[in-house]
Amino acid sequence: MFIRKGRNYKKKSQKKKTQKIIIFAILLISLIFVFLLDLAFGSVHIPIQEVINILLGGEAIKASWNTIILKFRLPKALTATLAGAALGVSGLQMQTLFKNPLAGPFILGISSGASLGVALIVLAVNTTAMGALLANFGIINDLALVIAATLGAGLVLGMVLLISHHVADSMTLLILGLLLGYATSAIVSILLQFSENNQIQSYLQWTFGSFGGVTWRQMIILAPVVLLGLIVSSLFSKPLNLMLLGQTQAQTLGLAVQKTRFWIIGNASILAGAITAFCGPIGFLGVVVPHLCRSLFKTADHKILIPVVAVMGAILALFADLLSQLPGSQSVLPLNSVTALIGTPIVMWVILYRHRSI
Repeated sequence: MFIRKGRNYKKKSQKKKTQKIIIFAILLISLIFVFLLDLAFGSVHIPIQEVINILLGGEAIKASWNTIILKFRLPKALTATLAGAALGVSGLQMQTLFKNPLAGPFILGISSGASLGVALIVLAVNTTAMGALLANFGIINDLALVIAATLGAGLVLGMVLLISHHVADSMTLLILGLLLGYATSAIVSILLQFSENNQIQSYLQWTFGSFGGVTWRQMIILAPVVLLGLIVSSLFSKPLNLMLLGQTQAQTLGLAVQKTRFWIIGNASILAGAITAFCGPIGFLGVVVPHLCRSLFKTADHKILIPVVAVMGAILALFADLLSQLPGSQSVLPLNSVTALIGTPIVMWVILYRHRSI
């Protein structure tokens, strides 16, 4: 009897594993499909077969299509893929670290801190000798943006983590994180008050969020930073799983909690800060994607969740970019407006589901 139950359990376990593999394969196919759609649609419609031909090194029917795809749409689509993966994984780490389903790089103030760092750089250009010097060296200026955004994000998240040692209630911690975000936004507003009109316009345009502003030169910096952050995230799978058990239990099992928290904070800050530097403060993706993946795969195992969240985040970011372009139209919607429309129903569902479960 026990042998039969053991066999049934193994069959069910193997069946669930097979289902997860199939779902993950479907997600990968969906990622490729949405990626191609993002390259094909826009103010100029290009047939998908021509897009594939161009990517494979062939010549399109119209010479202008090669320029559109390779110079403009391909770096935009790659940026969306990297941004979705980075923000999704960063949000997953934050939700595990704070044991809060609504935690994320935007809600806990990481993106606000990154925005402050970028504001200091953007608003300093052409107003100081150092700013003018950085503006003359584009590659150095890009690096300065990443460093400033990462330091700003790390500073705010570090403050949230410090407060977490003295606050046991997760909702209180969430509110305090939002307050820190408001404080950094207030500092940015003060900086804007003493800035010139062209600087204000440049910064406000950046805050709308966009994947289309990253050039191939900037991609040389963005891609390695994000890919390194994602690789490091995969190394945190086991520590994140142990953190789900609670701090005391994790320490009992040999996890150096304080050291692990430090590295998770640094990694999440790099992922969120790099994307915020080049794309603006992209909201909702970091909160929404982990919940979708947990519901879809019905697991809390980070060995599964981290790659799945990266793929799902890339899909949603590409889909949001596709919607923002309004295929067949010359109009372009602010990216944050689209992500908010996608993410708000899911966040509302999380809140209502938790309330009903209490």
